[in-house]
Amino acid sequence: MNLALGTLYGWSVFVAPLEARFGWKRADTSMVFTIAVIVFALSFVVAGRIQDRYGPLVCSLIGGTLVSLGFFLCAYTESLEYLFVCFGVIGGLGNGFGYATPIPVMAKWFPDKRGLAVGIAVGGYGAGSAIFGPLSQLKLIPAYGLPATFQILGAIFFVMTMVGALLLRNPPAGYRPDGWSPAAAKRAESAREFTPGEMLRTRTFYLMWAGYALGCSAGLMVISQLVPFATSVGIAGAALSTMTLVVGAFGNALGRILSGWMSDRLGRINVLRTMIGICVVAMPALYAAGTSVVLLYLAVFVVYWCYGTQLSVNGVAAADFWGVKNAGVNYGFLFTAWGVAGIIGPRIGGVLYDRYHDYQYAFYAAAGLAAVALLCELAAKRPALSPQG
Repeated sequence: MNLALGTLYGWSVFVAPLEARFGWKRADTSMVFTIAVIVFALSFVVAGRIQDRYGPLVCSLIGGTLVSLGFFLCAYTESLEYLFVCFGVIGGLGNGFGYATPIPVMAKWFPDKRGLAVGIAVGGYGAGSAIFGPLSQLKLIPAYGLPATFQILGAIFFVMTMVGALLLRNPPAGYRPDGWSPAAAKRAESAREFTPGEMLRTRTFYLMWAGYALGCSAGLMVISQLVPFATSVGIAGAALSTMTLVVGAFGNALGRILSGWMSDRLGRINVLRTMIGICVVAMPALYAAGTSVVLLYLAVFVVYWCYGTQLSVNGVAAADFWGVKNAGVNYGFLFTAWGVAGIIGPRIGGVLYDRYHDYQYAFYAAAGLAAVALLCELAAKRPALSPQG
């Protein structure tokens, strides 16, 4: 399911064909992605509540259907407003409902290896653009055209998401993995189940929300400038620019998986602090890589790794800190930070480039945001059992 949903990150491969076909400007097409991010983040809260109450099947079926329908309807695009609705609203809703299910489900099935399990689940989201981005840009669009590509992808995604939805189930009440004792793991998770209202009264939530928003803003600021920056330093051509996206997508996916695994052993906050700290250095290093393809790809991989870490470890931390009973809606509130990042990160990057016509300002600004995010994570502590902690 997440492989299909993760094609949201591959939006950039559709930008140039749409602009060439309709004569739209970059500000117009970037708004499509912005709308999708906003709707995604807001609908995640509602979907999380439904998932907590009724289980994952309803949410995942709705999510898979909407994502597939959104892509299929994009084939009939004739106006920007129509694309806003199909990709932005319908696709964003589909992502919100679909993505709301794997994290709480995996957290309940694998309490002993929660970080790794959630990392693998959401790692598929990060890898989706590595598969369907190049497939669309290098094969489908040149061979069949843009409208048919949207239809083909819509059909593929419908099959993938329906299969995934039908396989998702919560464990039976009182389930425990063989050989695992909750008492032995009491330090790894909350000893009580926080309601959303109780969670919102903890200081930890706001520190983690700010760190999440600023850290992802830094990542998205660079990610949104990546392909034009690569072109500006001589990495031109569809194959090379696509490879930049592929390297980044694998860094994103592996960051979600391996950082999740690391957080099982080192602690959630510790891993977040470490990877955001690395991000502070990696942003300027990406700009400094210049024309060296190898160094550029290495820096891209690290930046995406740090970004992907936040998408998996924050989800696991929400389940650990505030309990799994309301994990869907609780993480939904925390996930709104990513929605804010999806708005301000690319916008700040675009404004800085338009003003200075030099990518270094966006990259160094991203490092500054990551530094502030690190301070927030350093101040965050595991919430006390009392809702006021």
